[in-house]
Amino acid sequence: MSKSELLSKNSRHKTEGYGSFSNPNKFFNQDHQQLKHDCLIQRVSFIDETFPPNQQSIGPGILSPNDLANLKWLRPANISPNPAFILQGISRFDFRQGELGNCWFLASIGALTFKKCVFEQIIPSGQTFDKNYCGLFHFRFWRFGKWVDVVIDDKLPTINGRLIFVHSKDPNEFWPALMEKAYAKVCGSYTDMSAGTPAEALMDFTGGVHMSILLSEPPSNLFELMNRAGSSSALMACATPLCGSTSNTLSSNGLVLGHAYTVTGVEQVTTNRGKVVNLVRLWNPWGKGEWNGDWSDRSPLWQTVTPEKRLICLSIEDNGEFWMTVDDFCSFYSDLDICGMSPDFLDRNSSRWWTLSYEGQWVAGTTAGGCGNNTDSFWTNPQYPIEIRAEQFDSNCEKNLLVSLLQKHDKRNRHQVQNHYIGLYIFEVNVLLFQHLPSSFFSSHAPVAQSKSYRNSREVMEFLFLTPGHYVIVPSTYDPNKTASFLLTLYSKDEICSYDNSGDDEKNFIEKVFNIYYYYICHYLVII
Repeated sequence: MSKSELLSKNSRHKTEGYGSFSNPNKFFNQDHQQLKHDCLIQRVSFIDETFPPNQQSIGPGILSPNDLANLKWLRPANISPNPAFILQGISRFDFRQGELGNCWFLASIGALTFKKCVFEQIIPSGQTFDKNYCGLFHFRFWRFGKWVDVVIDDKLPTINGRLIFVHSKDPNEFWPALMEKAYAKVCGSYTDMSAGTPAEALMDFTGGVHMSILLSEPPSNLFELMNRAGSSSALMACATPLCGSTSNTLSSNGLVLGHAYTVTGVEQVTTNRGKVVNLVRLWNPWGKGEWNGDWSDRSPLWQTVTPEKRLICLSIEDNGEFWMTVDDFCSFYSDLDICGMSPDFLDRNSSRWWTLSYEGQWVAGTTAGGCGNNTDSFWTNPQYPIEIRAEQFDSNCEKNLLVSLLQKHDKRNRHQVQNHYIGLYIFEVNVLLFQHLPSSFFSSHAPVAQSKSYRNSREVMEFLFLTPGHYVIVPSTYDPNKTASFLLTLYSKDEICSYDNSGDDEKNFIEKVFNIYYYYICHYLVII
């Protein structure tokens, strides 16, 4: 067995039991093929009892009593005379936000329309209102390390025959409304989709690598990074800061505060005076309302570039899409989220990235030691020793390790989830350890890297640089004695191997010591 084969085997072991894209877990144990077969045999239209067409699936607080009294769940054939799942391809201009405050989700769908390969893994092909139609559709999302297949019926909430939530500009097209319903089912109700960050949906669309960038402190290579992301399978979305505690406030520059936008393109232009300008194109999921500053649709600055470049870039329509400089982007937006199916966008080189994932748990009273301020209990947190190995280590590389810590939720309804403040520390050690580090180690050693801050978000991530060597990663909640499950994922430019000593019994300990020795024996045999 070669070294790479052993590492590949080790990586598969770490993710064993996860629902893969090719074989996703069945959400609520519903098999769409079996359900469709049964409906066709019985000649009935599917009704989803796990997400029924009633007020429970709408949820509280988003519709008035009068609207609820007039609410009717209709199938597309009762809304449109010629319903179609997709009409003439997909586009961000296909749909507009409805009465639901889920711009974060729709901005993510806008990004999805640019990446056909990602779109097709979320929305399986062959779904129509024609052949073998029985009122059943299904979608796939990545949820906390597992792909799930989500079945829905096609009864949609309407008032006076019109869709009340997301709707297509063409009344005959229904993929956006059906996808929104499937995600509402995952979240627990339509109400549970209110308010959020694009990163959540972007990750659930890709199941891949997430990078969050604070635009008040942008990296020096931000434009290059966005350009690489745009050329890969990555999706990008961003958000404006809140105005006090109120979202959806329109500012004088045309931007909506506390609102999510899709990044739909990046472009470099040269003016007739030879100035090179880096531009970002953004889209408002409302389908209207645009930036009115430099390089906006009617900005005179467009007259300083060639007619050919204007023809390629400029569209003077109130469709919610506009250009602005990268500098203005960083000034008027708070954060940028990039999610890709692979880590390739992280670095200009096309080198292989190594991946390791672990499922873990903090348990109050045993393995929930809190942050480093808790000197007596911090050492009880789960610990993950890793070794970074590099035969041709690039010391000029700025960053070579992306670490993601994701909280795993066990609540049915998204709004019932209470995120803990989470973060992580990384310590350097002399050898790859086989035992849990004691309290004395942490009292005498400082971390070589750590989270910038502890945040009460679904995920925290750090992109950093580590030289070849041995390290221990310690994820934790800020306060001790907080019980929660998590997913720890590492993406490294350099070869990594690891040993999980996060708190197993003696039998597993001995087994893992054997496995690590087996690795080095195989590695030695490969060398000689």
